[in-house]
Amino acid sequence: MEGQERQNKSRVVKVESPESWDSYLAPANARSCPVVVHFTAAWCMPSVAMNPFFEELASTFPDVLFLTVDVDDVKEVATRMEVKAMPTFLLMKDGTPVDKLVGANPEEIRKRIDGFVQSFRTSVA
Repeated sequence: MEGQERQNKSRVVKVESPESWDSYLAPANARSCPVVVHFTAAWCMPSVAMNPFFEELASTFPDVLFLTVDVDDVKEVATRMEVKAMPTFLLMKDGTPVDKLVGANPEEIRKRIDGFVQSFRTSVA
């Protein structure tokens, strides 16, 4: 029963404020943990449609921190990361964006995240 609960628990963390953004990134950066961020908006249907896919990616890559940011709720973070359109996917290493993908393109997002994670494994090994 306990295992089932864990399986149903989302691996995607919702950022609620600029402070929570910083509190999630700081330990990830300290551990050199790759971070993937989905900038979304409730009114943007392509963004909303990407949510289940983003959840699937989070399950596929357990050693990556997956964050979701609603640009209307946390405007400051979206502005800081120069997000202009939704959905935007940001791949970050050590607190710095290393790749940005704008639009709902699941195949390209998966490909970029896979390459991003592989580069991490290579640089850590």
